Amino acid sequence: MVLAITGELLGWKNMSQAGEFLTRATVWVALTLYVGCEFARRRASNCAGRWLNAAGCAAFLAHVVCAFHFYHSWSHTAAYAATAHQTVELTGWDSGFGLYINYVFAAVWFAEAVWSWVTPTYAARPVWITRTIRAFFWFMIFNGAVVFAHGPLRAFGLLLSLALIVCWWRARFRLGSSMR
Repeated sequence: MVLAITGELLGWKNMSQAGEFLTRATVWVALTLYVGCEFARRRASNCAGRWLNAAGCAAFLAHVVCAFHFYHSWSHTAAYAATAHQTVELTGWDSGFGLYINYVFAAVWFAEAVWSWVTPTYAARPVWITRTIRAFFWFMIFNGAVVFAHGPLRAFGLLLSLALIVCWWRARFRLGSSMR
């Protein structure tokens, strides 16, 4: 019902337009929330960062659900083939292995979100864990939002990627920062 009303307001001709919108919007919301989370974590209170991280993770998981529902008919094989097709078009390498990397990304983000809420040791974890996870997230965001993006969204993806670098670089020099 909500999709039908929204579709009518936005002038969608069919559900595939709604599916495309939902799939794309959820990932961009997720990435934007993650960047917001990282900036919020620079503050003394980590509460806003945890909420933004959890919301970003939920939006990313919604993106995965939308992609599987609207694009791949709940078929891992179809998702793998689509990933391979995109990869070969862009890089010449015929592999859908990136799909598995996306599964790992979703699992790591979910684990990060849960860890930040359920254990007081999250903020005191070793710096190498934080930096490894950040490097992986940045790699995934840059590839998904810049390398594989098109048009104006590529510029927005580049802005998000650069914002993360600035955030993390500045946090490195803050004295007493446990989330370097």
